[in-house]
Amino acid sequence: MTRWTFVIAYYNEADFLGTTLAALAAQTVPFRLVLVDNGSTDGSDKIAQAFAATGVEVVNLSEARPGKIHALETAMGALTTEFCAFGDADTFYPPHYLAEAERAFDADPRTVAVMALGVDASRQRLRRAFYAGIVTKLLSKQTHTGGYGQAFRTSALMDAGGFSEAQWPYVLLDHEIMQRVMKLGRVVYPFNFWAKPSPRRSDRRRVRWTLTERLLYHTTPFAAKDWYFYRFLGPRLKARGITHLNLRDKPWETKA
Repeated sequence: MTRWTFVIAYYNEADFLGTTLAALAAQTVPFRLVLVDNGSTDGSDKIAQAFAATGVEVVNLSEARPGKIHALETAMGALTTEFCAFGDADTFYPPHYLAEAERAFDADPRTVAVMALGVDASRQRLRRAFYAGIVTKLLSKQTHTGGYGQAFRTSALMDAGGFSEAQWPYVLLDHEIMQRVMKLGRVVYPFNFWAKPSPRRSDRRRVRWTLTERLLYHTTPFAAKDWYFYRFLGPRLKARGITHLNLRDKPWETKA
């Protein structure tokens, strides 16, 4: 029985998508793979359409409206399994990735989301131990993982409203969705649940919050986090023009 759907929304990731898909093909539990092309022009869609792996049902979707949130909205209609994971096209997922998340979900029915730590297991075990054992427990109602490493109990994600531009059209989609999901149950960060995202985006000025906004996020009580996102942070991001479209920027690419 397939309990998982893994979603990757991609835009011009021809240099990385194939490697990511190959890593996913090595997963030790069955899953469906939903790939959403968000208007690629570099042949990424051809890579996605050509991908095949034994025992993996592949669903290729297309979303012409630019912006990751639109692609994720399209993917929501394809979530038919008990659990769902969302990843990035340039991230390495170890073979035990989904199996580890499944163990965490099965261990406690109150768990609504299992979050992956974004580190390299072979070289950063102490850092993983620090975050999994201390930081994520002390700050259990905050998000410590990017969109590359989020897994949900599908019913909880749906009950929270799912990914929606109407709800949140800005960057930090990964944090805002967790604000809604965390109201419904426990979120855990297992030590062995990790992924290795690409280090390409070193200049994050076009997609990040300010130091003041980040500090306020960490100090605002969970009961007041709705105020923080929808009355404070959202209007500030809007005023600076920092929408989900900024996520399409690829400053590491050489300009012609």
